[in-house]
Amino acid sequence: MRRMAALTWAATAARLLIWVVCVLASASRAHAQCSARDVLQRQLVLKAAPVVPTRMGPVTSVSDVAEWKTISIGTFPDTFALLTALSAIGCGVGNSAAEALARPAFTLSGVRTAVTLLTVTAADLGFRGETVPLRQIYELAQQLGFGLAPPEIAPQLRLQYLDQPVGEFLVIGMNPIRTWTGEEVILTVANGGAGLILIGQDGRAEAEIPVTSRFVFLRSLPIAPAALNRN
Repeated sequence: MRRMAALTWAATAARLLIWVVCVLASASRAHAQCSARDVLQRQLVLKAAPVVPTRMGPVTSVSDVAEWKTISIGTFPDTFALLTALSAIGCGVGNSAAEALARPAFTLSGVRTAVTLLTVTAADLGFRGETVPLRQIYELAQQLGFGLAPPEIAPQLRLQYLDQPVGEFLVIGMNPIRTWTGEEVILTVANGGAGLILIGQDGRAEAEIPVTSRFVFLRSLPIAPAALNRN
């Protein structure tokens, strides 16, 4: 029975991967709302892209950080529908991100919910130097009251953030998802200049993250006071 279940899941995963490839291959034929030209035109119409507030000092609590953006989750019945929506507006999906979306650890909410997002950099949290391990960023962020996001936040934000400025890379503060090769991946909503895209990046606890990287978190209740390590 276990072997049969494993074979069934492998077949399902294979079909999903084929679906991902087909969906992404059709993106160039879609109405490309995620193309660089369309993003620029949208920003000109709106006059200005959303501004992320800058801070004068380190964050001491989640209450120090203003709400950034509210999006909806639980709007798709399955991953196939979600990928189709990304393709329909021409949003790119990187290889490791596509693998993450096809894994069982990637789940969708069954209830439509409005979720408020916060953004903060490792430097905002008080880390110094050029890089800091991802584990330390997560530990301190959670102590200060930031919550990790469910994986669905990444593609939903990609779909609902079509005026993202060029050069902005938003790392989703989430538990990593393992690809088929065992690579731990977290997702990033990005506009590198060639259009809007969802990509994966190193999600290992020891991964060195630039302190200027901007993370997307949720708001949660702060953990009891502890010795906070910002080294």
